[in-house]
Amino acid sequence: MRFLHTMIRVNDLEKSVQFYRDALGFEERRRVENESGKFTLVFLAPPGAPEDTPLIELTYNWGRTEPYERGNAYGHMAFGVDSFDAVDERLKAHGLGFSWGPRGKMAFVEDPDGYEIELLLR
Repeated sequence: MRFLHTMIRVNDLEKSVQFYRDALGFEERRRVENESGKFTLVFLAPPGAPEDTPLIELTYNWGRTEPYERGNAYGHMAFGVDSFDAVDERLKAHGLGFSWGPRGKMAFVEDPDGYEIELLLR
C-alpha cells in the first residue's frame, strides 16, 4: 500500500492553484475536467518532488458558492522547507504572510480556503 494524495475542496480553483503554485512553488502535475460530474481536479506536488511523491488534490465543484465547513477534526498538512526566508519572500511577493511564526523550526500559513499548512524547517 502506498499513500497517493490527499484531497481538499476549494471554492475558487484558480485562486487556490495560484496560491499553491505561485506563492508556495508547488508544481501542477495533472488536471482533470469532469463534465458529467461537474467538477475539476488539480493535482499538485511540492517543488522538486519526485514523480511518486504523494500529491495534494484540489477539488472544485462547479457552481458551488458557499464555503465548505472544515469541521473540528481536520488539523493541517505539513511540508519541510529549507528556509523560512525564502518562503517569506515568495509569500510577500503575493501579498501574503505567515499566519503564525516562524517560531523555532515551525511556521504556519493558510491557503485561500483557510486550510492550515505547517512548514517545518529541515
